[in-house]
Amino acid sequence: MRPLFHLCLLTPTLVLAAEDGVKKTATDLFEVGGIPISNSILTTWIIATLIIVAVRLLVGTPKIIPNKGQALVENVASGLRDALEPIVGKKMIGKTFPVLCGFFVFILLMNWSGLLPGVGTIKYMTAEHGWQDAIRPANSDLNTTLALSVISFLAWTYFVLRYAGVKVLILDLFGNKADKKELSTPMWLMLGFIFLGVGGIEVLSIASRLISLPFRLYGNVFGGENLIHTLGGIAPYIVPAIAGMLEVLVGLIQAFVFTLLSAVYIGLICNHDAGHDEEHAH
Repeated sequence: MRPLFHLCLLTPTLVLAAEDGVKKTATDLFEVGGIPISNSILTTWIIATLIIVAVRLLVGTPKIIPNKGQALVENVASGLRDALEPIVGKKMIGKTFPVLCGFFVFILLMNWSGLLPGVGTIKYMTAEHGWQDAIRPANSDLNTTLALSVISFLAWTYFVLRYAGVKVLILDLFGNKADKKELSTPMWLMLGFIFLGVGGIEVLSIASRLISLPFRLYGNVFGGENLIHTLGGIAPYIVPAIAGMLEVLVGLIQAFVFTLLSAVYIGLICNHDAGHDEEHAH
């Protein structure tokens, strides 16, 4: 944690140049093939490149007896896998782990990118809009968190339809969960209509994930980033450094929450067979 603390001490040195904090919307910097590239996209590219380069440098060519870098990467991946396996199940962990691990590492580093000196504080002047951020934390842009939630939703759809099937999905949403042997036929039919209505509510709940996931992540990162900038204007150096340390923890928690919820959504449908097997075993 010592390097992170030193990084948090460096952050306020550039906060004074931008006491107003990060703006609500990203700023377009340039265009590539007619597609505007914003300052949050630029940060995304930089962090993604650093992730690739860092993993290649640490791991290189994987060996049976790992070096220190490979051991570090493997330990992090193993710890995350052990945490997610009970949620998605042994049958699905191997299939879903690359996506879930990618979510965690990418979101974590994007959250922490706001602590880097210059991110959200280096600005340039434009004639039309005045001072604009040259680089901003990617997850403080709602477009980035929305894109992550869409990818999570598409991954959920793929894994559920590929490994559980349409029939299991429909039965899970709208099926009558009551035991017909223990109820009279009229009562069982009445419960069937109730479960049908509950299924409709569940469909709305699934659709609402496209709102809840991105806004939770965006709100925490955007709010934390502006809190550090505000404190930098009130009491430079020490107070923003303490807030920066808090943001290290918040960034870690939010990355894990997003990954955990994505795993839970997949496990709720794809883990039915495992649940039934355990019931039969008991």
